[in-house]
Amino acid sequence: MANLVVALDYPDASAAVQMARALQGTGAWVKVGLELFTKEGPAVVCAMRELGLPVMLDLKFYDIPNTVHGCVRSACSLGVNLLTLHIQGGERMIRAAVAGADEAVAAGCCRPLLFGVTVLTSMGPGEQPGIEEDLSVFAAQLAGKGAAWGLDGVVCSGHEVQAIKRVCPQLRCLTPGIRPAEGKQTDDQRRTMTPEQAVAAGSDFLVVGRPITKAVNPAEAARSILHAMDTALVEGAV
Repeated sequence: MANLVVALDYPDASAAVQMARALQGTGAWVKVGLELFTKEGPAVVCAMRELGLPVMLDLKFYDIPNTVHGCVRSACSLGVNLLTLHIQGGERMIRAAVAGADEAVAAGCCRPLLFGVTVLTSMGPGEQPGIEEDLSVFAAQLAGKGAAWGLDGVVCSGHEVQAIKRVCPQLRCLTPGIRPAEGKQTDDQRRTMTPEQAVAAGSDFLVVGRPITKAVNPAEAARSILHAMDTALVEGAV
């Protein structure tokens, strides 16, 4: 079963918590990203956990290995369920992140899933500095390295999921840039997919923001997308 993650891309905690409350009971996860975390800090993550919602902390760690090691260990203490970091940080950085998570578990924390960012879905062909090859090929190469270094999954476009799963079937794939079929806008995203397309491709986590958070009834919008995801899974199994 694929999971729906709702991006809480708000400038302050009050709006984010209000949206999180609206999503209680839908089965959705919530994503705390850079803007919200920079403004409100760990307290906003704790607020989400108090509401009983699984939390994806999307800070995309990318630094020297020792710094990332400490960041992951600290994030684990918040009780988050999933963390992101950039695979392009390299093997030593990724292995340091895994070690940080293992240390946190030894200290009594729950271990979050560690997902590595391959290529941002806002990137189009030719926009990734220093990379001339096809983005899908590059993303699959990074995913293979991330798997070998101990990651649980990768963040990638839905267009790359099948290629990644062929090379690394054990990796879970998280797909941003999800837009319902009736929503034609892509905002700043370049490589988008519908929920049905992403699930059919094999995505395990789908990140949706504005189509839910800007809806008149966010809970209803979330349930509609979850229904579309479940339908795609059933149809794919037939």
